[in-house]
Amino acid sequence: MSFIEEIKNRARKEIKTIALPESNDIRTLEAVDKILKENFAKVILIGNEKSILELAKTKNLDVAKATMIDPKESTEYEEYVEKFYELRKEKGMTIEKAKELMLDPVYFAMMMVKLGKADGLVSGAAHSTADTLRPALQILKTAPGTKLVSAFFVMCVPDCEYGENGTFVFADSGLNENPNADQLSEIAISSSKSFESLVGKKSNVAMLSYSTYGSAKSELVDKVVEATKLVKEKAPELSVDGELQLDAAIVPTVAKSKAPGSSVAGKANTLVFPDLNTGNIAYKLVQRLAKAEAYGPLCQGIAKPVNDLSRGCSAEDIVGVVAITAVQAQM
Repeated sequence: MSFIEEIKNRARKEIKTIALPESNDIRTLEAVDKILKENFAKVILIGNEKSILELAKTKNLDVAKATMIDPKESTEYEEYVEKFYELRKEKGMTIEKAKELMLDPVYFAMMMVKLGKADGLVSGAAHSTADTLRPALQILKTAPGTKLVSAFFVMCVPDCEYGENGTFVFADSGLNENPNADQLSEIAISSSKSFESLVGKKSNVAMLSYSTYGSAKSELVDKVVEATKLVKEKAPELSVDGELQLDAAIVPTVAKSKAPGSSVAGKANTLVFPDLNTGNIAYKLVQRLAKAEAYGPLCQGIAKPVNDLSRGCSAEDIVGVVAITAVQAQM
C-alpha cells in the first residue's frame, strides 16, 4: 500500500474537518469531489454556495455534501471580527481592518480553526506561501516549545530502493530562505518528528552539504557542521549525521566509502537542506524527473494543522495534503 493510501486509512479512523478557502479554484473542487467519495475527511468550503456549485457543474463535480460558508453571510462573522481584533489590537489592529480581513476566505477559515469549528486548513493553490502563513501566525501562533515554523515535503519516489521504500521528508523546501546553524538544527528536529509521525518509521536525518566529513572547507560547510552539532546537543536521541553529500546520505555503497562508521549514511530518509535554494530545487527536480509524488509544503511548528500548497499543484496533490492534514489533526 502506498504512503498516501495508508494516510487516508488513518484519516478514516477519526474523521476530521478541513477548511478549504480556495473554493473558486477548480482544482480545489475536483479534490473535494474525490475526498467526499473516498470519505476520509469532512470539508468546509469558504465562499458563495451558488458560485461554488456553478463552478462544480462545469466539470460535473459533486461537492454538495461539503459545508459551504460565505463570510459575508455567516452568522459568526461578527464574532470572528471581534476575536481577531482582540488577538491583534496590541499590534495596531482596528475593528475596521478586522472587518476587512475577516472577509478574506483564508483569514475567515483560519479563525474557524482557531475556534475549533474546523480541525485544520489547506491553502496555497491560488495563494502565495506568505498569504497562507501570515494569517496562521497571526491567529494560531506557533506550537508550544517551537522556536521556528518551517516547511517540508513528503516525497514518494516510485520504484526506489532508498529512504523508506522511496519515501522521504525534504526540509526546508518551502519557507526559510537561508537558515543559520541554530535554525537549521530546529528544522532537523521538527522534520525528524514529522517523518516519524506521518510515515510511522524511525527517522534517519542527514544534514546535507556539498561536502562529506570535511572533504571541503567553507563557511557554507561550517554552517551544516555546526547545525549537526547543535541537533546532537538538543536532541541526543535523534539519529542524525552530517555534513553529508546526498549520495553518501542515501546510497549504502557510497556511504561505506565516504562516511564509514556513520549510523545514518546510506540509509537517510529525512533530508535537511542547507537553504531554500537547494531544498526547493531538489524537491521539484525529484518530482518532475523521478515522477515522484510531492506532498506539501507541509508546515511544522504552527499550533494547529495548516498546510500550504504549491501553486503548480494538481487536484490529486490537494487530496493528499488534505489527508495528511486530517492525520495531523488527530495528533
